[in-house]
Amino acid sequence: MHPLSSLAAEPLSIESVATPRPWLAAWTLCVRELVRFVRQRNRLIGALGQPALFWLLFGAGLGPSFSWRAAEGTTVSYREYFFPGVVVLILLFTAIFATISIIEDRREGFLQSVLVAPLPRWSMVLGKLAGGTLIAVLQALLFLLLGWIIGPRFGFAALAAMIAFLSLVAFALTGLGFVIAWRMDSTQGFHAVMSVFLMPMWLLSGSFFPAESGVLALVLRINPLTYAVAGLRRLLYWDAPPASWAAGLPSMSVCWGVTLLFAIIMFALAWKISGQRTTGDLL
Repeated sequence: MHPLSSLAAEPLSIESVATPRPWLAAWTLCVRELVRFVRQRNRLIGALGQPALFWLLFGAGLGPSFSWRAAEGTTVSYREYFFPGVVVLILLFTAIFATISIIEDRREGFLQSVLVAPLPRWSMVLGKLAGGTLIAVLQALLFLLLGWIIGPRFGFAALAAMIAFLSLVAFALTGLGFVIAWRMDSTQGFHAVMSVFLMPMWLLSGSFFPAESGVLALVLRINPLTYAVAGLRRLLYWDAPPASWAAGLPSMSVCWGVTLLFAIIMFALAWKISGQRTTGDLL
């Protein structure tokens, strides 16, 4: 019998085909996001420069009229109070710039080639979210170093805890951006949603002003970003007396729990929505 005829008689099995490696695919997409960020350095200016200007300008303008006392009568300057919110704003802006690439990838055809690959959808979602998370944390660390020079002094233990906490916050925000961008056909629509949803979400997180009673206090309690800002504020003063900053803030365990739940929900929604076809903006 001819050797080729014997091969033709034996059908190829699934095991004989190379098995896809979803973790490798996720890592490849993550690296692609990092390479894209390095080549688009203007994103660093947009995600880091604008929040820094907010911090300096609002700190100078609202500082004299700001009056907020923590426990034990400790007086807090507005720049000091505003600093954790600016760090979270950097994470939010970076998440926006990272996930807006989904719209660009769809236009260029790259997203379609990823979707038809024999890989689980969660690997694609994880790769995009991990890349955006790494970029966001790196930029937030740059601003934290600036804060360490002119603001609160924290040790290595507090810095390690902040890196872990900021990574979780960045992962959740990148997942939220993924969910919004996936159903968008234009970058203009994405920026519109950012203006009417994401920015108010940040403003009503206790980062811009405190709210201790009334409707605003209720909104702050149900806003997941509130616990991101509060958790970072606690970690910034890890080495300071806890009583001076604990007044009115959720406990650190609550901040970790709510942020972790927020990240899990966003990843699950991104995973689910990535299996759906898009027909237009928010349809």
